[in-house]
Amino acid sequence: MDMKQNTSLEPSHETVAFGENSTVLIWRNSQNQNYAPHWHTALEVIIPLENDYHVTVNETHFHLLPDEILIIPPGEIHALHAPETGFRNIYLIDISFLTKIRGFASIQSLLSQFIYITQASHPKIHKSILNQFLEIADEYFRDNEYSEITIYSSLLKILAELGYYRTQGNDLFVHCRIDKKKEYIQKLNIVLDFIDENYMEHICLQQMAAMAGFSKYHFSRLFTQYTGRSFCDYLNLRRIHAAEILLSDDNLTITEAAMQSGFSSIATFNRVFKFFKNCSPSEYRNLKSFFH
Repeated sequence: MDMKQNTSLEPSHETVAFGENSTVLIWRNSQNQNYAPHWHTALEVIIPLENDYHVTVNETHFHLLPDEILIIPPGEIHALHAPETGFRNIYLIDISFLTKIRGFASIQSLLSQFIYITQASHPKIHKSILNQFLEIADEYFRDNEYSEITIYSSLLKILAELGYYRTQGNDLFVHCRIDKKKEYIQKLNIVLDFIDENYMEHICLQQMAAMAGFSKYHFSRLFTQYTGRSFCDYLNLRRIHAAEILLSDDNLTITEAAMQSGFSSIATFNRVFKFFKNCSPSEYRNLKSFFH
């Protein structure tokens, strides 16, 4: 992966139309067209099939090669830069209703940032996930009566496979027995479900540690290993993700979005938002792409 800072693209708006009564859009794209920094409430997946493709997510630049997969979570600011020639699949899928599925919070923690899947980074599952995404595209263009149901079932299978791959990794809860590792995962998933349902309320570290049955220190260490973030950062980021959805509604003020997503003051909201998104809430709102 070629990673570098990229700030040369100017903000722009993008208009994308889902089909009637549909929440899935897939392009088989060969256009030499760039997209300036923008965000939307759909999950985006990019898979080059011929030639490379350049994507910037926040300030991280990816030089994607054929058959590599980049999953961009909803709300992430990203820009696209196409080569002179090439061919790629671009998927836009509304996953908002999936968040209501019990246990999805553990999968959602995977989507706290982009997921870059290559043969080198995910050797055991790259081919399987690639084939499933290609089958999703084929199903989309067949336009069968149950295509969308099939697509969402395949997407859930992909996300579950990624979740399972993470929990089976050798770097998770190192030196723990398999049964103890399973116990930790089950208890932490209960905490993640609770945060997902109550992020707008006051939640503290000690409360969550007690729920899981751990000391504050032990809980903090396990939580960071499992999610890749400290408890405080994870809770704040969950609130920021809620605010992203609220900011897509122009009828809400920024203060209302802050309060409804669990922040106690607009000053705290602005500071935390800037930390995670590298821009202010008002700047972020102006980068919104519109889906109809």
